[in-house]
Amino acid sequence: MIWCVEDDAGIRDIEVYTLQSTGFEARGFADGTSFWQALQTEKPELAVLDIMLPGMDGITLLKKMREKPEFQEIPVIMATAKGEEYDKIQALDMGADYYLAKPFGVMELVSCVKAVLRRYRHGTVDHLLQTGGLVVNLDEHTVTADGRRLLLTYKEFEILRLFLSHPGMVYTREQLMTDIWGTDYCGETRTVDMHIRTLRQKLGAYGEMIETVRGVGYRLEAGK
Repeated sequence: MIWCVEDDAGIRDIEVYTLQSTGFEARGFADGTSFWQALQTEKPELAVLDIMLPGMDGITLLKKMREKPEFQEIPVIMATAKGEEYDKIQALDMGADYYLAKPFGVMELVSCVKAVLRRYRHGTVDHLLQTGGLVVNLDEHTVTADGRRLLLTYKEFEILRLFLSHPGMVYTREQLMTDIWGTDYCGETRTVDMHIRTLRQKLGAYGEMIETVRGVGYRLEAGK
C-alpha cells in the first residue's frame, strides 16, 4: 500500500489513480494529521509526503517517523517545490529516501516508487563490514560508530555498504547512480552529491574517510 499525502485534491487524486492503474494499492491523505493518525494502526509499504501541508507539514511528519523505531524502516519520498534546495537537503538529512521536485510527471512518480521499493526488497547477507570503530551489519541493516547507533536512510546505507565493500575504489557519480538507484534512476547527478554530503555529516569523524576525487567521483579510504 502506497500512501500519498497531498493537500491539493486534484494532484492527490491523480497520484492515487496513477499508482492504482499501474498495479499498486494506494491511498490519499489531505493533511499530515490524518496521515499520522492512520499510521498508528496501519503501516504503508511506502509514503509520498508533500512538504507544504496544512497543520503538520511533511518535514515534521518525516522527523516524527524517523524518531519512532516502528516507523523508521518505512521508505519515504518527499515532494518539494521546484528549486527549493534547502528543503531537499533538510529532507534527505532527516531520513528521506528520495525527493521529487514539483511539478513532476505521474509516471516519474511511479518510476521512483518502483526504484525505492526494489531497493528495500533486496535480500540481506549475514556478515559485517568494518573499518576501525565503524561497523555495518548487513544482516540487521544497522550502522554503528564507536558503539553508537547511526540512523541512515536506505540510500546512505547502500552507498556506505558499497564503499566499505571496495575500499579505495573510485566510483563516478554515474556508477553510483546505477548501483544505488538502479538503471531506471529518475533524478539528477546533484542527488548523489547531496547524499554523500549528508552521509559524511552523519558519520562524524568517520565521514573524513569518504574522499572526493576531483573530476571523477568518490572513494572511501579505510582506516583513514
